[in-house]
Amino acid sequence: MAEKEQLIIESGDAAQPFKYAVGMHGSKFFTETRDNMRLMGLKCPKCGKVYVPPRGVCGKCFVEMDDWVEVGPKGVIGTFTILRFAFIDPETGQQKPVPYGYGFIKLDGADTLLQHYIDIKDESKVKIGARVEPVYAKERKGNTRDIEYFRIID
Repeated sequence: MAEKEQLIIESGDAAQPFKYAVGMHGSKFFTETRDNMRLMGLKCPKCGKVYVPPRGVCGKCFVEMDDWVEVGPKGVIGTFTILRFAFIDPETGQQKPVPYGYGFIKLDGADTLLQHYIDIKDESKVKIGARVEPVYAKERKGNTRDIEYFRIID
């Protein structure tokens, strides 16, 4: 059995371990991202809406979905924020360096938005509707950080 990595966040003498499962849909999404650098969504057989991240049941039609489709990898910024205050990053347990961009990306071919980091080296380019593409981590582990951030390509 594979060894599982556990995230523990500490604050003084208190610690909170986080254990959660992403389910079969999240597992396929992360496996495809890790192994093939492909972003996958699920398409509703009734209304045709494509969900990224994937989910098992269409939120509009309430029918099960099993039609996997490749989306992106490029997309547009749907909304964003630039954070300028430091806090403990729940993904790493370390203080998050600031400033950094975070937003919702509508990948080409998807109908929903994916939350992720956005490159803010040139803040004047960060705007709603800006075209972006993912920058993949060199070492991918099958989690959200397999994409380091989305880079603006306009």
